[in-house]
Amino acid sequence: MIKGNIGEWSEVYTLLKIISDKKLFAGDKDLNKIENLIFPIIKILRVESNGTYEYGYESDLVIIKGDNEEFRIPITQFTEKAALLLSYLKETSSATFSIPEVEEFINCFSCFSLKAKSSVKSDIRVVIHDLRTGTAPELGFSIKSQLGGASTLLNAGKTTNFIFKVENIVLSQNQVQAINNINTWSKIKDRIEKIREFSGVLSFMQTQSSVFGNNLTLIDSALPKILAEIVYLFYTSFNYKIKDLVNEISRINPINFNIETNHPFYSYKIKRFLTDIALGMMPSRVWTGELEATGGYLVVKDDGEILCYHIYNKNEFEDYLLNNTKLETASSSRHDFGKIYVVDGLPYFKLNLQIRFLK
Repeated sequence: MIKGNIGEWSEVYTLLKIISDKKLFAGDKDLNKIENLIFPIIKILRVESNGTYEYGYESDLVIIKGDNEEFRIPITQFTEKAALLLSYLKETSSATFSIPEVEEFINCFSCFSLKAKSSVKSDIRVVIHDLRTGTAPELGFSIKSQLGGASTLLNAGKTTNFIFKVENIVLSQNQVQAINNINTWSKIKDRIEKIREFSGVLSFMQTQSSVFGNNLTLIDSALPKILAEIVYLFYTSFNYKIKDLVNEISRINPINFNIETNHPFYSYKIKRFLTDIALGMMPSRVWTGELEATGGYLVVKDDGEILCYHIYNKNEFEDYLLNNTKLETASSSRHDFGKIYVVDGLPYFKLNLQIRFLK
């Protein structure tokens, strides 16, 4: 019997649903369907433990081909099982669970796993018919589900810490200890506020990880500083949505860009950063700018609708990422940030970056 969580079962739901729909619907920045941007599906490819299976169509049948086998199943069965699975996913409160009726159905065409093979970069690959160009590109997707908890875009780690020098202030050991002992619900924000009460200023020095810093610089030389300013603003204000943080940073203009001509310096650079994160950039690995096999997301909305975002439609993908992400505070003890520490007699303070999708 297969057991999985909502996110894992959402991968099976996505497979059944898009086979049933026979097309992908593109989404806009606000998770609404773009009515005039629809991609008919030619075939779907999913890697199982025993090989790659191809799902195609012949009239009202779904033709499933493996290395040495072929299945022919009415498309109505995929429609029925997708609806059944969606009802389970909406109603369940269990962390992990099994759905025997759905499992029996997917087993009948040699689908024995909820998730795509772990060594495969895309959760699913889809060959579409592009009505605008007449081409049939193969697009790779990761699957993001809103049916469960919101997923992360960038996981926190010591590698995502930004180091600030505490300037314009001389603190005694007792003052440092008093600041670090603040243990309120918003302790990091309150510790920064206490530093400011002593006339202290946090000045960005560098990322803790040179790999992450160089990855950011590769994308854009101003990114380390811009992200540091955004992270600082997050911890010193009530803004948490990336769109709102970017709007405020654009107003403050800490990099002193020439904004006379209204160039969208900050939003453009943050969109590039979010897109590279989505397509494979990780803080702990050297990023060369080469995109992973996956080029976008299939987003399962909480009503079961599935929307397609892909670098193939760059503007929609970037706008979706900017409008549907937020910063959040990770564990300060686990990732070692949020307190004053002293090196060679000089005080420093680390802030951490973690990005999650909005629910």
